[in-house]
Parts: sequence; structure tokens; C-alpha cells
Amino acid sequence: MARLSHSFPPELGEDHTMSRLPTLRILAFCVTLLALPQVFVDSGRLLAESPGKFQRLQVTKEYFAEGAGYGDFNRDGKIDVVCGPYWFAGPSFKKKFTVYAGKAFPNDRGYSNNFFSFVADFNGDGWDDVLVVGLPGTPAHWYENPKGVQDKSVWKKRLAFPAVDNEAPTFADITGDGKPELLCTFKGQLGYARIRPDNIDREWQWTPVSEPGPWRRFSHGLGAGDINGDGRVDYLMSEGWWEQPADTSTAWKHHAVRFAPGGAQIYAVDVDGDGDNDVISSQNAHAWGLKWFEQIKVDGKITFQPHAIMGAKPSDSPHGVAFSQLHAVVCTDVDGDGRPDIVTGKCYWAHNGHDPGARDPAVIYWFRNVKRDGKVDFVPHQIDDDSGVGRGLNVVDVNGDGRADVVAANKKGTFVFLQTK
Repeated sequence: MARLSHSFPPELGEDHTMSRLPTLRILAFCVTLLALPQVFVDSGRLLAESPGKFQRLQVTKEYFAEGAGYGDFNRDGKIDVVCGPYWFAGPSFKKKFTVYAGKAFPNDRGYSNNFFSFVADFNGDGWDDVLVVGLPGTPAHWYENPKGVQDKSVWKKRLAFPAVDNEAPTFADITGDGKPELLCTFKGQLGYARIRPDNIDREWQWTPVSEPGPWRRFSHGLGAGDINGDGRVDYLMSEGWWEQPADTSTAWKHHAVRFAPGGAQIYAVDVDGDGDNDVISSQNAHAWGLKWFEQIKVDGKITFQPHAIMGAKPSDSPHGVAFSQLHAVVCTDVDGDGRPDIVTGKCYWAHNGHDPGARDPAVIYWFRNVKRDGKVDFVPHQIDDDSGVGRGLNVVDVNGDGRADVVAANKKGTFVFLQTK
């Protein structure tokens, strides 16, 4: 990869020396060089040397939840953040309002009773509501937005689902109806739950997509995406993918692939730009590893070739970066170049100090998807080194400047990272 050279003024040619330049011209020339962007030529694309700096905002220091959500809860056109029992009004996040009566938890032991806050308009009244998923195996509840009335007693609580298993449930539109469903495991089966529009007070409707299997309360790794390009969203797990049928009354077909021993959120996206969806997954939410799996067709059948992004040691990683406990992963376009990037980090104190690398810095990184000589390279860029991720993570344009920002929460508190130029 060759650096682009900048043209020097004729005063610095062979017949002139720096000593002959007036002092002011030397200073002006140096300032000009410093102001020029440092760029590289890479397969015909210009790449910024240091893309995506982030400004850190600490919303709370208390441990409320293992993940934060976002929405516009007061309909003022600004993104707000919800974490645990409170929502925080953007863009400053200094004012907090109560969703339900809750508390902070000790950040050196135990766990919060709030793992995820998913946001959607569940009752169709135009106001963002909040779905709270607690410890794996416990019920999920949704809280109805009081439409601008700020009183802790008026967010009505309803049971959504009796027990949400898997430590990485997903909130995504798997049915294609334009509304997100709660993807999880329940009674040993994969499936999804969705609100009953005809009766929002009832428990959500459960639709299984698999036979009973080995999935239990604390299983890891789950996601959704269209693997075979038929326009229908398939179900992803560490053990493979379940093909959504055209006729929903028939069984979902299981395709066995070992994507991970037990990662976090799993994604099906076109990593290499060849028109089919590949898979991205962390390898072990309580240990090490991050990979992408290139979709390849052999004799017309879909198979996957694994590519390491990060291993257990710096020497195992192409760019010398290694951290453990990738318990939350987001795959999205961070730099706006149209290619899917990865945002992840260390889940701080996920097992209260008993995981490999638990006492290493609580970092957050984004991995920039770059194509070099026809091959994909995920280049790591550190966002922060004293926050980390929880079980959930969000990437969204928080302040409306057109750049992707990061919302995170865990035992170190609640954070917003604003991407700057």
C-alpha cells in the first residue's frame, strides 16, 4: 500500500535549499503539510489513515443493566437512551425519567435484573415503548409509553413472554411484516415471540422454528438473516442456520454449520460484496475469538469458509489486537462507505472476574471492513478503553449528524460514544 506523495514547491528543488527560504515561508510550508490529509492508495480506493474518532459521554456511573436501548420517548425529534429503570433525554442525557421502579446493582458481584431494553411502538399509538428482557430464563415485560406524561407510576407494565432463554436474544423482523419480533429459545426450542395486535394485554404469541434441542437458559449465539437469497429471513445459531420455508405451516430446514462454540449476536451480511450473505460471529462470549464466514457454493450447495478476525493472542490476530468476552456484537456500516463493519468489545466483569482476560482493559473497538487486493481485511480501531460492552450493544446516529454512534451499558455504567470527523 503506497502513500500518496504531496507536491513540493519549486523553492525546494535541486537548485534551492531550506536555508535560503525566509523563515515565514518555512513556517507556512510546514503548516500546509500538517493540514493535508494523510491518505493511502489501496486498490484504487482512498482510505483515511485514522477514520472515526469518538467522543465519550458517560450517562451514568451506576450499573443498571447489561444493555441500553434508544428511541424518541418524548417525540421531540432527538434520540433518547433507556437503561434499566430510566430513560435519559437527548442530546445531553442529563435529565432522567422513570420507566419503572428500579435500582442500581453492585458492579462487583451478581447481576442486574435487566439485560436488554428493546424499543418499538408495540401498541401502534405513535409513541416508543420499551421491552425489558431480564436474566436468562426470566419473564420479559413491556412498558407502555405514557405519551409525554413524566410520572413513574404511569408506564403501564404488561407481560410479554414468560421466559426468555439464551444470553443473546435478538429483536428483529423475521416474519417480513415490518415489525420486529423477539427471537430467543424457549423450552429447548428456537423460535420467536410477537405481540398480539388484537389483544395487547395477552402474553405474546410463540412460534417455534425447530424441534427440541440442546438450547437452555444460558445458551449463547443467536441471530437472523437471509442466507440463501430467497428473500426470507433465516434463523442463525452457533450450530448453523434454519431455512425459513415459503409455506410457514411446514418445518424450517436445519443446515448444520459450526459458526462458533458459543458466541453472541450472529449476523448474515454481504461482507465481501459478491452478492451473497456471509456470516459474522464472535466465537466465545466468555473467552476469545471473532470470525467471519465466507459463503461459498460447492456443487450448488452453500458452504462456509472461516476467516479469523481476532484470536486469543495478539500474534493470532492479523493486526495484533486481542481481547476476550465479546458478549455483544453489532454489524453495521460505521464509516458510511457501504461496507458492513463490526462493533464489539469486552463484556466487563461478565462472570465477575472468572473469565479469561477478565482483568484486561474494558475496551470497545470497531473493525473497519476494507478490501485489499480483492480480499477482506477487518482493521481494528479503538473507541474506548474503560467502558466495554454488556450483553447488548447499539449503533445509531444519536445526534443526527449522519455518523454512526455507539450506545453501551454494563457494570461500568451507561455510555454514549459520538463519532466525530
